[in-house]
Amino acid sequence: MFIRQLEYLIALEKYRHFAKAAESCFVSQPSLSVAIRQLEDELGLTIIQRQRRFLGFTPEGQRVLEWARKTLSSLDGLKQEAAFAQSVAGGHITLGTVPSALRAVSRLAAEFRRAIPGLTLEIVSLSTREIQRRLVHQELHLGLAYSGEMEESLVSQPLYAERFVLVCGRKSSLLPRTTLSWQALAALPLCLLDSEMQNRRIIDEVFQQAGIVPNVVLETNNISLLYEMVQEGDLYSIMPISAIPAYLLNNSEMMIMPVTPFSTPQLNLLRLRQDNSPAVLEAVWKISQRLNIAQQFDEEAAAERYSLQLSSDINNELEG
Repeated sequence: MFIRQLEYLIALEKYRHFAKAAESCFVSQPSLSVAIRQLEDELGLTIIQRQRRFLGFTPEGQRVLEWARKTLSSLDGLKQEAAFAQSVAGGHITLGTVPSALRAVSRLAAEFRRAIPGLTLEIVSLSTREIQRRLVHQELHLGLAYSGEMEESLVSQPLYAERFVLVCGRKSSLLPRTTLSWQALAALPLCLLDSEMQNRRIIDEVFQQAGIVPNVVLETNNISLLYEMVQEGDLYSIMPISAIPAYLLNNSEMMIMPVTPFSTPQLNLLRLRQDNSPAVLEAVWKISQRLNIAQQFDEEAAAERYSLQLSSDINNELEG
């Protein structure tokens, strides 16, 4: 059995297609197929359901796939330990994040890279449920997700609580305010993330608890499109301030107003519970414990409220 054969299985599970899996591993399709057949012969079982194309893994193949993930994860940890033992600052981290934690994850990544200059990262946007699933299956090293029901095999550390704001274009008819009630938000034409996102379910629950039916006119799972629609049209969105990139915070075409606080959910950093974690994973976990992201977001929210107060005072003077 060769490590390469296990890598072929992981690639095939990811792409569900022989040719694409072979291409991702930089080998020909026949080479990949022969290597997997050799592994099947060695183990004495059928791993892949196939005719002329990939049809999936057999039940036995699924168990082999789990062992392949664990073996490759252990090998990755061994390589990183060897690198650290040679005083080589590097390694690789794959991190899954909920879409509403854009700025938080960018700050984490920056701090990780500052402390470990040779570190490489892969960051993917996923739902909280999918992040937990991939952590359990060792497809991710870290996850940034909402608190709540969590797999027993995972450990977490809190990073910050959500701070919700209303986002709209400067040309909107809504005058700047230092705070908005949820009743006022419900009357606006809203553009929100779709119900597959935990962020949206949180917002829906707040409206439901207040006995309010919001006027949702557009839903999307694309956060960039959401901002485009808000900036270009007479639409409004409710987002955590952590989901608003810095270039939008300083965009003269956009306006951001805090909303009435409520019991907000925590964003946590998650990892798999392991006895022998890779050294680079331990290092970035400790780095994240030292960061005070909550304070940074609070300072930005305070600055935004001050800006809005000035705009509101000017409007009042003009109206007077």
